[in-house]
Amino acid sequence: MPMTTLADAPLRQARNSAAFWAATGRSRGHEVIRRPGFLAVNGDERAGLRILIQEPATDTAEIIDLVRRAPGPVNLEDPFSATDLSALELRSWQMPVMLRPPGPVEPPLMEVVRVRDEPDLRAAELALIAGFDLTRFEPYRAGEMFPAALLEQPGVDVFAARLDGVIGGACVTMVDEGLGSHYWVGTPPGFRSRGVGRAVMVGSLTALPDLPFTLTASRLGRPLYESLGFVVAADSTWYSGAGPLRP
Repeated sequence: MPMTTLADAPLRQARNSAAFWAATGRSRGHEVIRRPGFLAVNGDERAGLRILIQEPATDTAEIIDLVRRAPGPVNLEDPFSATDLSALELRSWQMPVMLRPPGPVEPPLMEVVRVRDEPDLRAAELALIAGFDLTRFEPYRAGEMFPAALLEQPGVDVFAARLDGVIGGACVTMVDEGLGSHYWVGTPPGFRSRGVGRAVMVGSLTALPDLPFTLTASRLGRPLYESLGFVVAADSTWYSGAGPLRP
């Protein structure tokens, strides 16, 4: 596999995101829709619809139809920021796609585990629901966000950091076609500013030191990622709506 560069990072991130969300959809038993220009995972009224643009300036006719018939919340990612989705009544914002070349990192300052069992997976699930304020998954149903089958999907790993014996943060990594990517890097409010986010990132990178990594960074997360060697490659446009949406 050729070295990932800043120029091709958005495309590599798009492909990895599609692999990750297809794995998530399969583990949840949701419909996975593959088209040349996009991948969609059509869930239920709580999980909603996830669409991942795979090519710049993708045709939008089927995307618009899927969004308008969505059973629940809509989330759409365009890492190229090149597809015209102005016909949709969705909130939009931009976040940077970032790339980190392979290389070692300092060991984490707290215990970080690769999640292997049900209790740790549930604790990671709860930490991320709280960390991202995912009210769509409330009231809580164990295994709805992260079914046990997710850990059986090729390339998927969940990492969790323990502070004072309690899982206080987690992330998910997806390895596909020689590239790793991070998803759901988060900590609940009570564990923030205590080094948990850094620990879970460092722990996951330590486990996979020979791979380049991409991610899409929030404004608050970007300084942490830059301190770990991630560099901005391009701006990705994200869209969100409550659904179902009608013409």
